[in-house]
Amino acid sequence: MDLTGKQKRYLRAEAHHLTPIVQIGKSGLTNEIKTSIRNALDARELIKVAILQNSDADINDVAEEIEEMSFDVVQKIGRILVVFKVAEKRDNRKISLKVKEL
Repeated sequence: MDLTGKQKRYLRAEAHHLTPIVQIGKSGLTNEIKTSIRNALDARELIKVAILQNSDADINDVAEEIEEMSFDVVQKIGRILVVFKVAEKRDNRKISLKVKEL
């Protein structure tokens, strides 16, 4: 889903109070971490992903890999990414309904 500037601004504001759910450590972006990102996005639609200080992963490389998984990287700040995806289950679609209105 291509997001407009207005939609990204809304998602950044919504993500401001969130704490990172997924943390990327020394081993980088493994399949287990990709699965946990996918599951968290299905449940919440908007999450923060933190890259720990002991990780060799670069934030731009991680953002590219996440975008290849067809998720939207809304924001990159320091070592934290804000990631968005419309939930597959209709019951979990709360944020995406507001995003579509913008």
